This record gives sequence, C-alpha cells and structure tokens, in this order.
Amino acid sequence: MSKNLSQAEADETKYWLGFNLVSGIGPAKFRMLHDYFGSARAAWQANEAQLVQIGLDRSSIRNLIEARQSTDLDAELDKTASAGSTLLTWLSPEYPLYLKEIPKPPPLLYLKGEIRRSDQWAVAVVGTRRVTPYGRQVTRDLVAGLARSNVTIVSGLARGIDAIAHQAALEAGGRTVAVLGSGIDQIYPPENLGLAESIVAGHGAIVSEYGLGVKPEARNFPPRNRIISGLSLGVVVVEAGERSGALITADFAIEQDRDVFAIPGNINSPASKGTNRIIQGGAKLVRTVDDILEELNLTMLPDKAAVQLAMPESAEEALLLSHLSHQPLHIDELTYLAELPSRMVSSTLTLMELKGMVLQVGGMNYTLAREPGPTYDHQNKEA
Repeated sequence: MSKNLSQAEADETKYWLGFNLVSGIGPAKFRMLHDYFGSARAAWQANEAQLVQIGLDRSSIRNLIEARQSTDLDAELDKTASAGSTLLTWLSPEYPLYLKEIPKPPPLLYLKGEIRRSDQWAVAVVGTRRVTPYGRQVTRDLVAGLARSNVTIVSGLARGIDAIAHQAALEAGGRTVAVLGSGIDQIYPPENLGLAESIVAGHGAIVSEYGLGVKPEARNFPPRNRIISGLSLGVVVVEAGERSGALITADFAIEQDRDVFAIPGNINSPASKGTNRIIQGGAKLVRTVDDILEELNLTMLPDKAAVQLAMPESAEEALLLSHLSHQPLHIDELTYLAELPSRMVSSTLTLMELKGMVLQVGGMNYTLAREPGPTYDHQNKEA
C-alpha cells in the first residue's frame, strides 16, 4: 500500500489486491470489470447475475465467488505491509507512467524500495543466463556508461546478464529496478537475494505483479518480460541464443513501441545467434554506450543531485512552457494542447522538473516553477 494512502484509498486498494489473487482474471478482464462497475470494490461485490450480464465467463465468475468467500482482504493487506511491500494500482500517482501505456498493464504492482520519477529515464538490459566472458565485459561497460549518464537500469534479476547488469549499476552508483517472475518475497534465483537487498537499500526497487508466496514458475516469466520493457525507453539485448527469453522481451518492446538494441557477437557463438538475428531484423546495432544515449536522446540528462534553473533547450520544452502558467494544468490537457505524444510530454516534463523549470503540484498537474521571463517563441527555435 502506498505510504500516504488515506483510509478510503486503502479500503479501495484491498479490492485490487483481491482481484489480483483471483485465478483467471487478468488485466483485460479486470479493466472490463473496473470500467463497468466504476471501482474495484463495486466489482468485487457484484452479484452473479451482474457478472454474467457484462460477459464475464463462467470459470472466472466461479473463481471470483470462491475467492470472495475464502479471502480475508484486510488480512491480505496486513500481510503485504508486514512483508515491507508497497502496493501501486493504475490509480496510484507513483505508478510508472510508461508502464501504464502498454497493452494490458498490470493493475497492481508489489513494490519494495522506491521508484522515482527520474526512473522514467530507464533502459532495460537483458540477455542469456549462460553468459560468456565477452557478454560479461560488454554488459559491465555499457551499464557503467548508462549509470554515469543518470539512466536507470531495468532487468529481471536472473542469472547471467540480468544479475551482472544490476550489479554493474550499483557499482557505478546508479539506480536499478528488478522485475520478478515470482512474489517479491520469493527471490529467484536464491543466490541473488543479497543483490535484491542491495537494490532495495536506497538504490532502486524490486517489483512484481505476482502476489506474496507465488513461486517462480516458468509460465510467469514471459508476462514478467512485458513489464521489463514497459518500464523502459528501450531494451538492450547483450547475448541471447535463438530461443532465449531475452528475445521475448525484445518482442514486447516492439509491441510497446520501444527501441530495441542488440550487441553484435561472433557468428559462430551460440550466445550471439539471437542477437545477430534481431540485428538482421532491424534492431539497432550497439558499439558503444553513445549509440544508445543518442538514439534515445538521453545525452543531456541533468545531474540528479545538482540541477539548476535553465532556459528551454529543445522545441518540446519551449512548446510545453508556452502552455503552462502558475495555474495548475493536467498532463492530459497539456498533451492535447501541445499535440505531442504522451510519452514525450511525460519525459520532457520530468526533465523540466529536475531542471527547476516546472512543478508537479499533485494529481499530475503542472505549473511554472518561477516567474516567466521574456516570451519564448518556440516556433522560431531550431529543433
């Protein structure tokens, strides 16, 4: 549960938690229920006739009724809090904005640690569990460069490339987010427990859509991979065999309109067959970290520890400034007025907030952060 939830919000969150425990009701069915009934609570309390009327299948109705009879939602909420977990729903201000944009985003996230707004500047680094010395060195070098550029590293805490990426981010003083295919109290593989604890201790977060106690079953990992790509601006595949799970993450990235990067490897190496193939299919070949930073326009990220007020440095910043004032304006309205993609508006506002140009005043509403200077004509500025 979010640390600052009111009692009313906590009461509503427990129903999201309840639905997350019902077998057969995933993101699509939950969205249908939530949209029709107007809240998770009302959907949870709907009678069987209402559930049939809206088209919920018999199996899901049976599972929901059984869950309502057997689940103590208050006890489940207490159990989650005792595990040190925060719950984020689609309605939570802290819910990652980019993740919310993907098809079938998880309605509920279990979180340990902290996801910051600056973690929107994230790149996923994934690859094989059977890493070669080449893959190990390339991962460390790339991640160190990304972390020094204030880019958050997202991966899956698995053996091999994933664990190396998380560790390299920590060693470089950066931030990292690990997405699990199990409950957050079921760290897998177990030898990465210490790594998970280091991430949570002020350097990022571990997240999962799976409830407490859920084991790391094979079927959980493909859905997990859509969250890895969904949290990121782009996905870098370092090494991957022809049937590697890392390629599933790349497929999700394409579906979610994220950039896909790959490290070329020896054509005779089994660990590079998958990466070489996706390069042939259109993934962006990476030689240095600058290839990633430039493609994602991340070369100008400010120092998160020391940012100063600044004039607009891009046409997008100037355009957003031209629509802002000292009266709060919601991000959706700003997106409509600026006629820019929502992802661009969100990332640009985050950058402007770190520069001290704008303020987020709650509920995704923004204002100017200081008295406006001379009028800035964005139409005459070179992009």
